[in-house]
Formats: sequence, structure tokens, C-alpha cells
Amino acid sequence: MMLKEIKKTTWAWFCLFVVLFLLALFTLDYSSLSTFSLALGKEVVRGLSQPNWAFLYDGSGEDLVSLLLLTLAIACLGTMIATVFAIPIAWISASNLWHSAPWVAKIGKMICNVLRAFPELVYAIIFVKIVGPGPFAGVMAIGIHQIGMLGKLFTEEMEAMNDHLIEESQAVGANFWQTMFFVRVPYLAPIYSSFALNHFEIAVRSAATLGLVGAGGIGAPLIFAIQTRTWSKVSIILLGVVVTVFILDQLTGIIRKKLR
Repeated sequence: MMLKEIKKTTWAWFCLFVVLFLLALFTLDYSSLSTFSLALGKEVVRGLSQPNWAFLYDGSGEDLVSLLLLTLAIACLGTMIATVFAIPIAWISASNLWHSAPWVAKIGKMICNVLRAFPELVYAIIFVKIVGPGPFAGVMAIGIHQIGMLGKLFTEEMEAMNDHLIEESQAVGANFWQTMFFVRVPYLAPIYSSFALNHFEIAVRSAATLGLVGAGGIGAPLIFAIQTRTWSKVSIILLGVVVTVFILDQLTGIIRKKLR
């Protein structure tokens, strides 16, 4: 009986997926394909295959290396701000810490949901208007969005923590704050650090696009190069972003393994 129910559920989800796929396939607007040009496609590919190495570094502060370092700084500072503020948000949102007042945890989770509901690009547009264009707007956009993202993950780990450790510490007389700082924090610190490193990688990718709206980083020269069809410059920027993300992925992967 159980196997039959699983098969029925699987078929139901499969049919739903097929229906959604067909709806998407037949409701999309394909009129833009009329402007497709094979010659333009070849021009783009040819330009991307010839990176402009002169843009790599020229000491002006507007070269690829300098802008990538700025992008990393934006992502790093934004993630650090998010991590610091996500921890108290997680304490508020964890339902197992508020048995006597469950409404507190609901408020905390609602805050996380609101903060992560909007992408970094929307926050960047808002902060560019508030604090002006520049890297600080990018830092705030990443920080605010990731408070919601990390807050949710931190909360889930807090709620999933083994209660036996807490019960053992309480059995020897530990109060709430002692169990928090001597049991929960040491147990969760490696997990939280791993989440923060993972979101730092995500923040680097996000920071690379925030320059499109004036929030600093490599995004602005990338969009200008695309608009002017300077494909050799687009190529070297994309190559720099790919290499940077790959190196970060390897380094953070090593650190996360050591934290386990």
C-alpha cells in the first residue's frame, strides 16, 4: 500500500510538472527571435574569444584587478554585517527558545521572511537613492538581504539542535544564558561559520552585478562594455569573475571541511 501511495504521489507531481512546462512553453513570447542575427552572434563569439588583456591591470584603480578587489570587499563586509545581525535574529526566531512566548519566534521569522523577500538588486537601488552611488550602497544591499537569508538558516539549526546537550547542562544547574554561551554557541559556531562562508561566495556573485545600478564593483564596466559591444572587454571581465569565484570556491571549501 505504501509503495502504491508513493507511486501515485510521484505521478501526480510528474503530471503537474508537465502541465507547468507546457504552459510555460506555449505562453512565452517568441517574437524577439525575429531579430536574431547569425552574423551578430559570430561577432559576439569572436570578440569573447579575444580578451582585452590591457584592461587586466593598469594602476588606474578602474582596471579589472582593482574592481574585482572592490567587489570582494563589498561582498566580505556585507556578509560580515549580515552574520553579526543574523545571530540575534536567530535567537529571536528559534521557537525552542520561546516556549512561554511563541509569538516572539513568529515575529522573528516574519522579519527574516521580509528581509529575504527582495533581491540584493532591489535593495541596491533603494540604498543608492538613500546614501548615494558607491560601494557602501552595495554593502548595505548585501547585508540587509543576507540578514534574512542567514537568519533563517541559523534559526533552523538552532531549532534542530540536540536537546540532550541542553538537558544535561540544565541538570547540573546551568541557567538559560549559561546553556546559550557554553553549549549552544560552541555547538553551532562551526555550522554558522560554514553558512557564512557559503553566503560570502554568493555575495561575490551578487556584488558583481550591483554595479549595474551604481552600487560599486565590477558590474558597471561590464554593462558599459556590453552596451558599447566591446566584447573583448566583456570577455576579460567575465574571465576575471569566473577565476575569482573558482578560487573562492576552492578556498572556502577547504575551510568548510576543516570546520566540520
